[in-house]
Amino acid sequence: MITGLLVYLGAAHRVLDRLYLTDTAALVVIASMIIGSFIDLTLSRDPLLTVNLGGALIPLILSIYVFIKADSKRERLRAIIATILTAICIYALSIVLKDFGHGQDILDPMYIFAISGGLIAYLLGRSRRAAFIAGTLGFLLYNLFIYYQVLTGEFRGQVRIGGAGVYDSIVISGVLALLLAELLGESLERLSGGPFGKGGEE
Repeated sequence: MITGLLVYLGAAHRVLDRLYLTDTAALVVIASMIIGSFIDLTLSRDPLLTVNLGGALIPLILSIYVFIKADSKRERLRAIIATILTAICIYALSIVLKDFGHGQDILDPMYIFAISGGLIAYLLGRSRRAAFIAGTLGFLLYNLFIYYQVLTGEFRGQVRIGGAGVYDSIVISGVLALLLAELLGESLERLSGGPFGKGGEE
């Protein structure tokens, strides 16, 4: 378990290094997310809606920061489109896989969602940062849509956004999305003999 945590945090640190953050800032963000994992903010009690500091708010703030620091309006537009399509994709997969493995015992669709987000973001712009934004905010939008369904009475339940803290789907989705975009990007760089061929984005 400790080894798995170290590998996961190492991957998270690698991701943050790609998001305009220094090594010190990346470590501060990771530490804040870990500490914030124990803090839930209640936004509504009927129906219950809570937001975890480490699993939702900090990733949200980080995504906004990355969005603002994007290299161009084109990259921002791609990030917005990728985020919306990622949320739609996650919702569609949640319907298809709702009974899979009798309660998701065999395979947690969370990983499928994260990989989907990375693929969508990469195909739209081949941008590592857009992939992170889409993976993170796409899952957040999905959670908000679920809460909307609870509000409208389509089904009953509680919504805890980012409730698993640093291990939540929102965080894992963003991390895996960027790593996937980076893996595919580096592969294409090697094939084309340069960074995404000519005029590509990071």
